[in-house]
Amino acid sequence: MAIQLSHRAKAIKPSPTLSFSALAQNMINEGIDVINFSVGEPDFCTPKYIKKAGIEAIKNNFTRYTKSSGIIELREAISAKLKRDNNLDCSPEDILVSPGAKASIINILFTVCDPRDEVIIPSPYWVSYTSQVELVDAHPVFIKTNTSNNFKLNAKQLEEKIETLSNPKVLILNSPNNPTGIVYRRKSLEKIAEVCLRHNILIISDEIYEKLIYDREEHVSIASLSPEIRDNTVLVNGVSKAYAMTGWRLGYAAGPSDIIKRASRIQSHTTSCVNSMTQRAVLTALTEDDGSLEKMRCQFEKRRTYLVKELNSIEHVTCNLPKGAFYALPNISYYLHNNNNKSITNSAELCEYLLLEHKIAIIPGSAFGTNQHVRFSYATSMENIKEGIKRFKYGLQCLTK
Repeated sequence: MAIQLSHRAKAIKPSPTLSFSALAQNMINEGIDVINFSVGEPDFCTPKYIKKAGIEAIKNNFTRYTKSSGIIELREAISAKLKRDNNLDCSPEDILVSPGAKASIINILFTVCDPRDEVIIPSPYWVSYTSQVELVDAHPVFIKTNTSNNFKLNAKQLEEKIETLSNPKVLILNSPNNPTGIVYRRKSLEKIAEVCLRHNILIISDEIYEKLIYDREEHVSIASLSPEIRDNTVLVNGVSKAYAMTGWRLGYAAGPSDIIKRASRIQSHTTSCVNSMTQRAVLTALTEDDGSLEKMRCQFEKRRTYLVKELNSIEHVTCNLPKGAFYALPNISYYLHNNNNKSITNSAELCEYLLLEHKIAIIPGSAFGTNQHVRFSYATSMENIKEGIKRFKYGLQCLTK
């Protein structure tokens, strides 16, 4: 007799980014020369001083369970980091260390959301936000942004959307942003904060790309704007992107005591704790510096500048200049409506064509809530970027011949 699956299991779709990445990797494993722009992780190795700390933890038998919220030394280091980098006073007791920023976000959603609560998400958005909201039986509500405002949510849009909702509970704000690369400035954040305070909307501020900012832009955490907004915000961050530690799996949430305490209880019954060796390695990452982060950031900035320039040189393709993260989101809508391939009508079909016919892996914008775009990750070598752009350009040209 077949067991009936839960409504959650049947509703959740696989991650489009991981699906495309897996297909590209399978082709690579078969010996096919694929240029892979789909992966959202640095192509650099974890810095040596961090790896050494993890190895030393194993050698010293620091391999047992820790407190669910994380070892106190690490939470103290995160507290110091928040003060140093973000001008935030946050007690170690108000910090929850989790196995990745994904886990941090869903722990918070489980803590604050009841069924049918509404979670506001600016679009384009990171692919997992929608599924995470649905997993806690809440309802994702999207606010569409556009290129004319550089994909940024504005306070007026937010206010107008909230007034149409029945149970608005949370706003998820991501800066620097995946997939657009936008960075919110202080003035915009202040206006958004005012709206959220007025309507008692909790902000989940996803700041995982905080260290990857270009053109001397400033990262401003919305939680730092005032004591009132700090008490209405849960900041989420981690080490995966800036420290090239994607496989180590560590993120953290910092916010109001009652939320963090109850999120920690939830985590104690799910993943228990982050593995102890990773916690020691991240403690070293946050308290020491060998210059690796800045070297990686500079390489990403060079790649971004080259990639966006080349994308904008392609006929009928436009791309805003991202100010952070390591993604570019060019508009390819012309080729969806003007091509000689009847099987290509949306961004997913275009990306499948480019992968199978021209051996270049990019992610369809439909995965992020915009069918008019595709996402490039420039977390790959300059050599790959140069060759990949050639293939991308030629692939588009073949559609209009």
